[in-house]
Amino acid sequence: MAHWLARLGLAAALAFAGATAHAASSQFCDRAKPLTASQQDRVLRFTAVVQQALSDTGSDAVLISRSGLDLSRFRIRYSHAAVAWKSADGTWLARQLYYACDEGHPRLYDQGLAGFVMGIDDPVLGYVSIVSLPAGSAQALRQAALDTPRALHLLAARYSANAYPFSLRYQNCNQWVMELLAVAWGALPDGDDLRERAQQWLRAVPYRPTPVDVGSHALVFASNFVPLLHLDDHPQEDVYALKLRVSLPSTMEAFVREQRPGSERVELCHDGRQVVVHRGWEPVSEGCRPSEGDRVVRLD
Repeated sequence: MAHWLARLGLAAALAFAGATAHAASSQFCDRAKPLTASQQDRVLRFTAVVQQALSDTGSDAVLISRSGLDLSRFRIRYSHAAVAWKSADGTWLARQLYYACDEGHPRLYDQGLAGFVMGIDDPVLGYVSIVSLPAGSAQALRQAALDTPRALHLLAARYSANAYPFSLRYQNCNQWVMELLAVAWGALPDGDDLRERAQQWLRAVPYRPTPVDVGSHALVFASNFVPLLHLDDHPQEDVYALKLRVSLPSTMEAFVREQRPGSERVELCHDGRQVVVHRGWEPVSEGCRPSEGDRVVRLD
């Protein structure tokens, strides 16, 4: 890559909100800790299982999400979503919004599957979720995602890890995917006001992201100091209630499940020793423990 990119989302915002302002601001764009050779080998083998799961969907465009920092206290497992698409030579890539730290702006970035999976912060416990769509919906999503001028018109100038879904002021990675779904399924033509029309479509459908219970005023305080964390786009009543509506992979999947009943989900996880492949909308067990009907692939 010509420049390194922050792996940011609501996960980072909430995790760092409890830290001191100086520490939080200095860590938002820190590089990830390098993997050991053993960890890299396991993650690459996990990636191979993910790639097979993508191929098994029979589609050439799906929604894919990965876990980030440990946010179990907020009941959040996934923090970063993208559109995974298969190129003409059979290679899977993830098109996504990233924050370019050296440029100070969000960018669209096509990343190989291995790089996407290695973006998981915990090298010994990682989760990936894949949602395949009915053929027509998948094709519309692929066309919208790969229509670069239209996809770029959906890209906001300013990034906020906890962006409010119905404001044009900021955007996060998951909100870009949501607006892309609106463009694809609403057949919205290109134009300078594309984001506004996409959000109008989402409101009308309607898209109702479940509020995140922040639980304390730490996030409100941190928003005054931590870069890429903002509250000025959120309704005041949400801020006062400490319940923020933010686009997350979980809200995206709930929307897709409701709007496209033929969609299917497969969740994969690894704990450094084994991979668990779990099918269905119910989440795989915490700690990547297999349940009845799950497939297990050994890594050791």
